[in-house]
Amino acid sequence: MPAAFSAHLPANPFYVTRQDRVALARERYFEHGERPSGLVSEPVLQSWIRCLSAQRSPDEKICFDPVSKIRIATLLTHNKALLEAAKAPIAELETVIAGSQVRAMLTCSDGVVLLASRPTSGHAPLLDCVARVGVKVAEDTVGTGAPGVTASTGEVCHIRGGEHFFHCLAPLHCTAAPIRDTQGRTVAMLDLSSEAGPFRFDAGAMAHMYATSIENRLLMGAASRHLLLRFQSSPNMFGTPLEGLAAVDEQGLVRWFNGTGAQLLASPRWPEHGLDAEQVLGLGLPLLLDLAHHGQARPHRLPSGLTLWLQASLHEQGTAPVAAVPDARPADAAPAHNSPPPSLGEASRGLIEQALAQCQGNISQAARMLGVSRGLLYRRLRDWGQP
Repeated sequence: MPAAFSAHLPANPFYVTRQDRVALARERYFEHGERPSGLVSEPVLQSWIRCLSAQRSPDEKICFDPVSKIRIATLLTHNKALLEAAKAPIAELETVIAGSQVRAMLTCSDGVVLLASRPTSGHAPLLDCVARVGVKVAEDTVGTGAPGVTASTGEVCHIRGGEHFFHCLAPLHCTAAPIRDTQGRTVAMLDLSSEAGPFRFDAGAMAHMYATSIENRLLMGAASRHLLLRFQSSPNMFGTPLEGLAAVDEQGLVRWFNGTGAQLLASPRWPEHGLDAEQVLGLGLPLLLDLAHHGQARPHRLPSGLTLWLQASLHEQGTAPVAAVPDARPADAAPAHNSPPPSLGEASRGLIEQALAQCQGNISQAARMLGVSRGLLYRRLRDWGQP
Protein backbone atom coordinates (compact mmCIF):
# COMPACT_ATOMS: atom_id res chain seq x y z
CA MET A 1 0.00 0.00 0.00
CA PRO A 2 1.48 3.42 -0.91
CA ALA A 3 2.86 5.41 2.00
CA ALA A 4 0.84 8.46 0.96
CA PHE A 5 -2.36 6.44 1.26
CA SER A 6 -1.52 4.91 4.63
CA ALA A 7 -0.55 8.32 5.97
CA HIS A 8 -4.12 9.53 5.44
CA LEU A 9 -5.74 6.58 7.20
CA PRO A 10 -7.42 7.56 10.48
CA ALA A 11 -5.55 6.53 13.62
CA ASN A 12 -8.58 4.53 14.75
CA PRO A 13 -9.05 1.62 12.31
CA PHE A 14 -12.71 1.22 13.26
CA TYR A 15 -13.54 4.36 11.26
CA VAL A 16 -12.33 2.99 7.93
CA THR A 17 -13.87 0.42 5.60
CA ARG A 18 -13.09 -3.29 5.88
CA GLN A 19 -11.01 -3.06 2.69
CA ASP A 20 -8.93 -0.24 4.18
CA ARG A 21 -8.46 -2.13 7.45
CA VAL A 22 -7.23 -5.23 5.60
CA ALA A 23 -4.86 -3.09 3.52
CA LEU A 24 -3.48 -1.51 6.69
CA ALA A 25 -3.14 -4.96 8.33
CA ARG A 26 -1.14 -6.26 5.34
CA GLU A 27 1.17 -3.25 5.43
CA ARG A 28 1.78 -3.55 9.17
CA TYR A 29 2.36 -7.30 9.11
CA PHE A 30 4.04 -8.08 5.78
CA GLU A 31 6.09 -4.87 5.44
CA HIS A 32 6.82 -3.89 9.04
CA GLY A 33 6.43 -7.16 10.93
CA GLU A 34 3.90 -5.64 13.32
CA ARG A 35 0.98 -7.65 14.67
CA PRO A 36 -2.19 -6.06 13.16
CA SER A 37 -4.39 -6.58 16.20
CA GLY A 38 -8.03 -5.66 15.64
CA LEU A 39 -7.64 -5.26 11.87
CA VAL A 40 -8.16 -8.91 10.85
CA SER A 41 -9.52 -11.88 12.77
CA GLU A 42 -7.19 -14.07 14.79
CA PRO A 43 -7.78 -17.16 12.56
CA VAL A 44 -6.74 -15.12 9.50
CA LEU A 45 -3.65 -13.80 11.25
CA GLN A 46 -2.65 -17.28 12.41
CA SER A 47 -2.99 -18.51 8.82
CA TRP A 48 -0.72 -15.69 7.61
CA ILE A 49 1.81 -16.70 10.25
CA ARG A 50 1.73 -20.34 9.13
CA CYS A 51 2.16 -19.34 5.49
CA LEU A 52 5.21 -17.19 6.26
CA SER A 53 6.65 -19.97 8.41
CA ALA A 54 6.36 -22.27 5.38
CA GLN A 55 8.57 -19.82 3.44
CA ARG A 56 5.74 -18.64 1.21
CA SER A 57 5.58 -15.13 -0.28
CA PRO A 58 2.38 -13.11 -0.74
CA ASP A 59 3.56 -12.21 -4.26
CA GLU A 60 3.65 -15.83 -5.50
CA LYS A 61 1.47 -16.81 -8.44
CA ILE A 62 -0.77 -19.82 -7.84
CA CYS A 63 -1.37 -22.25 -10.68
CA PHE A 64 -4.21 -24.76 -10.69
CA ASP A 65 -2.92 -27.64 -12.77
CA PRO A 66 -5.20 -29.98 -14.74
CA VAL A 67 -6.47 -32.91 -12.69
CA SER A 68 -5.99 -36.47 -13.93
CA LYS A 69 -9.00 -38.77 -14.38
CA ILE A 70 -7.29 -41.39 -12.19
CA ARG A 71 -6.99 -38.95 -9.31
CA ILE A 72 -10.63 -37.93 -9.67
CA ALA A 73 -11.80 -41.55 -9.74
CA THR A 74 -9.75 -42.36 -6.64
CA LEU A 75 -11.15 -39.35 -4.75
CA LEU A 76 -14.73 -40.18 -5.62
CA THR A 77 -14.29 -43.81 -4.58
CA HIS A 78 -12.69 -42.98 -1.23
CA ASN A 79 -15.42 -40.44 -0.40
CA LYS A 80 -18.46 -42.35 -1.61
CA ALA A 81 -20.45 -42.08 1.63
CA LEU A 82 -19.75 -38.35 1.92
CA LEU A 83 -20.77 -37.70 -1.67
CA GLU A 84 -23.98 -39.69 -1.24
CA ALA A 85 -24.84 -37.65 1.85
CA ALA A 86 -24.09 -34.41 0.00
CA LYS A 87 -25.95 -35.17 -3.24
CA ALA A 88 -29.40 -33.82 -2.34
CA PRO A 89 -28.27 -30.84 -0.19
CA ILE A 90 -25.78 -29.65 -2.84
CA ALA A 91 -28.40 -29.98 -5.60
CA GLU A 92 -30.77 -27.81 -3.55
CA LEU A 93 -28.03 -25.31 -2.70
CA GLU A 94 -27.10 -25.04 -6.36
CA THR A 95 -30.65 -23.91 -7.14
CA VAL A 96 -30.62 -21.43 -4.26
CA ILE A 97 -27.39 -19.67 -5.37
CA ALA A 98 -27.94 -19.95 -9.13
CA GLY A 99 -28.61 -16.23 -9.56
CA SER A 100 -25.96 -14.93 -7.17
CA GLN A 101 -22.71 -15.55 -9.14
CA VAL A 102 -21.58 -17.71 -6.19
CA ARG A 103 -20.10 -21.21 -6.55
CA ALA A 104 -20.38 -24.00 -3.98
CA MET A 105 -17.58 -26.52 -3.41
CA LEU A 106 -17.43 -29.61 -1.21
CA THR A 107 -13.89 -30.56 -0.19
CA CYS A 108 -12.51 -33.54 1.69
CA SER A 109 -10.53 -33.12 4.91
CA ASP A 110 -7.35 -32.63 2.85
CA GLY A 111 -8.89 -29.67 1.06
CA VAL A 112 -9.39 -31.35 -2.32
CA VAL A 113 -12.56 -30.42 -4.21
CA LEU A 114 -14.94 -33.40 -4.46
CA LEU A 115 -17.98 -31.63 -5.84
CA ALA A 116 -18.58 -28.20 -7.34
CA SER A 117 -21.75 -26.44 -8.42
CA ARG A 118 -22.20 -25.41 -12.04
CA PRO A 119 -20.76 -22.07 -13.24
CA THR A 120 -23.16 -19.15 -12.99
CA SER A 121 -23.55 -16.12 -15.20
CA GLY A 122 -20.81 -13.54 -15.01
CA HIS A 123 -17.06 -13.40 -15.61
CA ALA A 124 -15.18 -15.49 -13.02
CA PRO A 125 -11.98 -16.88 -14.61
CA LEU A 126 -10.23 -17.48 -11.29
CA LEU A 127 -13.19 -19.25 -9.71
CA ASP A 128 -13.65 -21.36 -12.84
CA CYS A 129 -10.09 -22.65 -12.35
CA VAL A 130 -10.57 -23.33 -8.65
CA ALA A 131 -14.03 -24.92 -8.63
CA ARG A 132 -13.07 -28.20 -10.29
CA VAL A 133 -13.10 -31.71 -8.89
CA GLY A 134 -9.58 -32.72 -7.86
CA VAL A 135 -8.22 -29.19 -7.31
CA LYS A 136 -6.58 -28.75 -3.92
CA VAL A 137 -7.60 -25.63 -2.00
CA ALA A 138 -5.89 -26.46 1.29
CA GLU A 139 -3.69 -23.93 3.07
CA ASP A 140 -0.45 -25.55 1.93
CA THR A 141 -1.51 -24.92 -1.68
CA VAL A 142 -3.52 -21.70 -1.81
CA GLY A 143 -2.44 -20.10 1.46
CA THR A 144 -5.11 -18.40 3.55
CA GLY A 145 -8.53 -19.53 2.32
CA ALA A 146 -11.84 -20.42 3.93
CA PRO A 147 -11.53 -24.25 3.59
CA GLY A 148 -7.99 -24.23 5.01
CA VAL A 149 -8.84 -22.01 7.97
CA THR A 150 -12.00 -24.02 8.68
CA ALA A 151 -9.95 -27.24 8.63
CA SER A 152 -7.62 -25.66 11.18
CA THR A 153 -10.24 -24.15 13.51
CA GLY A 154 -13.22 -26.48 13.01
CA GLU A 155 -15.46 -23.41 12.79
CA VAL A 156 -17.29 -21.44 10.11
CA CYS A 157 -14.76 -19.08 8.55
CA HIS A 158 -14.90 -16.03 6.26
CA ILE A 159 -12.00 -14.88 4.06
CA ARG A 160 -12.71 -11.61 2.30
CA GLY A 161 -10.65 -10.27 -0.60
CA GLY A 162 -7.29 -9.09 0.68
CA GLU A 163 -7.45 -11.40 3.69
CA HIS A 164 -6.16 -14.12 1.34
CA PHE A 165 -2.43 -14.59 1.88
CA PHE A 166 -1.59 -14.44 -1.83
CA HIS A 167 -2.28 -11.19 -3.73
CA CYS A 168 -3.46 -13.13 -6.79
CA LEU A 169 -6.43 -14.51 -4.83
CA ALA A 170 -7.63 -11.11 -3.59
CA PRO A 171 -10.59 -11.03 -6.03
CA LEU A 172 -12.17 -13.96 -4.15
CA HIS A 173 -14.54 -13.78 -1.21
CA CYS A 174 -15.22 -17.14 0.44
CA THR A 175 -16.78 -18.75 3.48
CA ALA A 176 -16.64 -22.36 4.63
CA ALA A 177 -18.31 -24.57 7.23
CA PRO A 178 -17.06 -27.90 8.64
CA ILE A 179 -18.71 -31.32 8.30
CA ARG A 180 -17.91 -33.84 11.06
CA ASP A 181 -18.26 -37.60 11.44
CA THR A 182 -19.39 -39.73 14.40
CA GLN A 183 -15.93 -39.39 15.99
CA GLY A 184 -15.99 -35.59 15.84
CA ARG A 185 -13.38 -35.42 13.09
CA THR A 186 -13.71 -32.75 10.42
CA VAL A 187 -14.04 -34.89 7.30
CA ALA A 188 -15.15 -32.23 4.82
CA MET A 189 -15.76 -28.53 4.28
CA LEU A 190 -18.54 -26.80 2.38
CA ASP A 191 -17.28 -23.63 0.73
CA LEU A 192 -19.13 -20.76 -0.94
CA SER A 193 -17.00 -18.47 -3.11
CA SER A 194 -17.61 -15.30 -5.10
CA GLU A 195 -15.41 -13.50 -7.62
CA ALA A 196 -18.04 -10.83 -8.25
CA GLY A 197 -17.36 -8.92 -5.05
CA PRO A 198 -18.53 -9.40 -1.44
CA PHE A 199 -21.50 -11.64 -0.73
CA ARG A 200 -24.87 -9.90 -0.79
CA PHE A 201 -26.36 -12.41 1.66
CA ASP A 202 -25.24 -14.16 4.84
CA ALA A 203 -22.99 -16.73 3.18
CA GLY A 204 -21.74 -18.03 6.52
CA ALA A 205 -25.26 -18.91 7.67
CA MET A 206 -26.02 -20.48 4.29
CA ALA A 207 -22.85 -22.60 4.31
CA HIS A 208 -23.47 -23.68 7.89
CA MET A 209 -27.08 -24.71 7.20
CA TYR A 210 -26.22 -26.88 4.20
CA ALA A 211 -23.09 -28.28 5.85
CA THR A 212 -25.31 -29.31 8.78
CA SER A 213 -27.72 -31.00 6.38
CA ILE A 214 -24.85 -32.98 4.84
CA GLU A 215 -23.43 -33.82 8.26
CA ASN A 216 -26.79 -35.09 9.53
CA ARG A 217 -27.16 -37.37 6.52
CA LEU A 218 -23.60 -38.64 6.99
CA LEU A 219 -24.26 -39.37 10.67
CA MET A 220 -27.52 -41.20 9.94
CA GLY A 221 -25.80 -43.29 7.29
CA ALA A 222 -23.22 -44.38 9.86
CA ALA A 223 -25.82 -45.40 12.46
CA SER A 224 -26.63 -48.81 11.00
CA ARG A 225 -25.56 -50.68 14.17
CA HIS A 226 -27.17 -48.20 16.55
CA LEU A 227 -30.63 -47.09 17.53
CA LEU A 228 -31.12 -43.71 15.85
CA LEU A 229 -33.01 -41.01 17.77
CA ARG A 230 -34.53 -37.89 16.27
CA PHE A 231 -35.89 -35.18 18.57
CA GLN A 232 -36.95 -31.55 18.64
CA SER A 233 -39.52 -29.27 20.21
CA SER A 234 -41.70 -29.77 17.12
CA PRO A 235 -41.88 -32.86 14.88
CA ASN A 236 -42.15 -30.48 11.91
CA MET A 237 -38.40 -29.94 12.28
CA PHE A 238 -37.63 -33.62 11.62
CA GLY A 239 -35.78 -34.04 8.35
CA THR A 240 -34.41 -30.48 8.47
CA PRO A 241 -31.01 -29.14 9.63
CA LEU A 242 -32.74 -28.17 12.90
CA GLU A 243 -33.50 -31.72 14.07
CA GLY A 244 -31.60 -33.26 16.96
CA LEU A 245 -29.95 -36.64 16.37
CA ALA A 246 -28.37 -39.21 18.67
CA ALA A 247 -27.18 -42.82 18.40
CA VAL A 248 -27.72 -45.38 21.19
CA ASP A 249 -25.71 -48.61 21.27
CA GLU A 250 -26.76 -52.08 22.48
CA GLN A 251 -25.74 -51.24 26.04
CA GLY A 252 -28.12 -48.29 26.17
CA LEU A 253 -25.33 -45.71 25.88
CA VAL A 254 -25.58 -42.59 23.74
CA ARG A 255 -22.49 -42.60 21.53
CA TRP A 256 -22.89 -39.28 19.74
CA PHE A 257 -25.17 -36.31 19.21
CA ASN A 258 -25.32 -33.97 16.28
CA GLY A 259 -24.84 -30.27 17.02
CA THR A 260 -28.51 -29.51 17.63
CA GLY A 261 -28.97 -32.60 19.79
CA ALA A 262 -26.02 -31.69 22.01
CA GLN A 263 -27.38 -28.16 22.47
CA LEU A 264 -30.90 -29.32 23.31
CA LEU A 265 -29.64 -31.77 25.93
CA ALA A 266 -26.68 -29.70 27.13
CA SER A 267 -24.42 -32.69 26.51
CA PRO A 268 -21.02 -33.21 24.85
CA ARG A 269 -21.35 -34.18 21.19
CA TRP A 270 -18.98 -37.14 21.42
CA PRO A 271 -18.96 -38.51 25.00
CA GLU A 272 -15.76 -40.52 25.42
CA HIS A 273 -17.37 -43.45 27.22
CA GLY A 274 -20.98 -42.87 26.20
CA LEU A 275 -23.84 -41.44 28.25
CA ASP A 276 -26.56 -43.54 29.85
CA ALA A 277 -29.67 -42.93 27.75
CA GLU A 278 -31.96 -43.27 30.75
CA GLN A 279 -30.11 -40.53 32.64
CA VAL A 280 -30.04 -38.17 29.64
CA LEU A 281 -33.46 -38.90 28.14
CA GLY A 282 -35.39 -40.58 30.93
CA LEU A 283 -35.84 -43.64 28.70
CA GLY A 284 -33.80 -46.84 28.92
CA LEU A 285 -33.06 -49.17 26.02
CA PRO A 286 -36.25 -51.31 26.35
CA LEU A 287 -38.52 -48.25 26.15
CA LEU A 288 -36.50 -46.79 23.28
CA LEU A 289 -36.80 -50.08 21.39
CA ASP A 290 -40.53 -50.08 22.04
CA LEU A 291 -40.65 -46.55 20.65
CA ALA A 292 -38.76 -47.76 17.57
CA HIS A 293 -41.28 -50.57 17.14
CA HIS A 294 -44.11 -48.06 17.38
CA GLY A 295 -42.37 -45.98 14.71
CA GLN A 296 -44.10 -42.67 15.35
CA ALA A 297 -42.83 -39.52 17.02
CA ARG A 298 -44.17 -38.93 20.54
CA PRO A 299 -43.86 -36.08 23.03
CA HIS A 300 -41.65 -36.96 25.98
CA ARG A 301 -40.60 -35.00 29.05
CA LEU A 302 -36.87 -35.22 29.71
CA PRO A 303 -35.31 -35.37 33.20
CA SER A 304 -34.43 -31.69 32.65
CA GLY A 305 -38.15 -30.87 32.48
CA LEU A 306 -38.03 -30.03 28.77
CA THR A 307 -40.65 -31.74 26.60
CA LEU A 308 -39.46 -32.80 23.15
CA TRP A 309 -40.91 -34.91 20.36
CA LEU A 310 -38.90 -38.11 20.10
CA GLN A 311 -38.68 -40.76 17.38
CA ALA A 312 -36.52 -43.89 17.45
CA SER A 313 -35.69 -46.19 14.56
CA LEU A 314 -33.52 -49.10 13.54
CA HIS A 315 -32.57 -48.63 9.92
CA GLU A 316 -30.29 -49.93 7.23
CA GLN A 317 -26.96 -48.19 6.56
CA GLY A 318 -27.24 -45.41 4.03
CA THR A 319 -30.99 -44.92 4.42
CA ALA A 320 -32.67 -42.39 6.63
CA PRO A 321 -35.70 -43.46 8.67
CA VAL A 322 -39.00 -42.22 7.32
CA ALA A 323 -40.63 -39.59 9.50
CA ALA A 324 -43.89 -40.97 10.85
CA VAL A 325 -47.15 -39.30 11.77
CA PRO A 326 -46.84 -37.94 15.32
CA ASP A 327 -48.65 -39.71 18.13
CA ALA A 328 -49.80 -37.56 21.05
CA ARG A 329 -49.30 -40.42 23.57
CA PRO A 330 -46.22 -39.61 25.70
CA ALA A 331 -43.19 -41.76 24.98
CA ASP A 332 -42.81 -42.60 28.65
CA ALA A 333 -46.30 -44.12 28.64
CA ALA A 334 -44.91 -47.32 27.11
CA PRO A 335 -45.34 -50.42 29.31
CA ALA A 336 -42.75 -50.92 32.01
CA HIS A 337 -40.16 -53.69 31.65
CA ASN A 338 -39.29 -55.62 34.79
CA SER A 339 -36.86 -58.00 33.09
CA PRO A 340 -33.21 -57.12 32.56
CA PRO A 341 -32.68 -54.87 29.49
CA PRO A 342 -32.03 -56.96 26.37
CA SER A 343 -29.18 -56.23 24.03
CA LEU A 344 -29.96 -54.27 20.88
CA GLY A 345 -29.52 -57.44 18.84
CA GLU A 346 -31.80 -59.53 21.06
CA ALA A 347 -34.46 -56.86 21.25
CA SER A 348 -34.42 -56.16 17.52
CA ARG A 349 -34.83 -59.90 16.83
CA GLY A 350 -37.81 -60.01 19.14
CA LEU A 351 -39.38 -57.00 17.43
CA ILE A 352 -38.81 -58.50 13.99
CA GLU A 353 -40.29 -61.86 14.97
CA GLN A 354 -43.26 -60.13 16.55
CA ALA A 355 -43.83 -58.03 13.43
CA LEU A 356 -43.58 -61.11 11.17
CA ALA A 357 -46.09 -62.94 13.32
CA GLN A 358 -48.53 -60.02 13.18
CA CYS A 359 -48.08 -59.83 9.39
CA GLN A 360 -48.39 -63.61 8.98
CA GLY A 361 -44.86 -63.87 7.62
CA ASN A 362 -45.24 -61.12 5.00
CA ILE A 363 -41.77 -59.55 4.77
CA SER A 364 -42.95 -56.39 2.99
CA GLN A 365 -45.66 -55.64 5.55
CA ALA A 366 -43.30 -56.35 8.46
CA ALA A 367 -40.67 -54.05 6.98
CA ARG A 368 -43.20 -51.22 6.64
CA MET A 369 -44.36 -51.78 10.21
CA LEU A 370 -40.81 -51.56 11.54
CA GLY A 371 -39.79 -48.70 9.27
CA VAL A 372 -36.87 -50.64 7.72
CA SER A 373 -36.11 -52.10 4.27
CA ARG A 374 -37.03 -55.61 3.13
CA GLY A 375 -33.36 -56.23 2.40
CA LEU A 376 -32.47 -55.61 6.04
CA LEU A 377 -35.09 -58.12 7.24
CA TYR A 378 -33.91 -60.74 4.76
CA ARG A 379 -30.31 -60.34 5.94
CA ARG A 380 -31.34 -60.55 9.62
CA LEU A 381 -33.33 -63.73 8.97
CA ARG A 382 -30.44 -65.22 7.01
CA ASP A 383 -28.01 -64.39 9.84
CA TRP A 384 -30.36 -66.16 12.27
CA GLY A 385 -30.52 -69.23 10.03
CA GLN A 386 -34.15 -68.71 9.08
CA PRO A 387 -35.38 -69.12 5.47
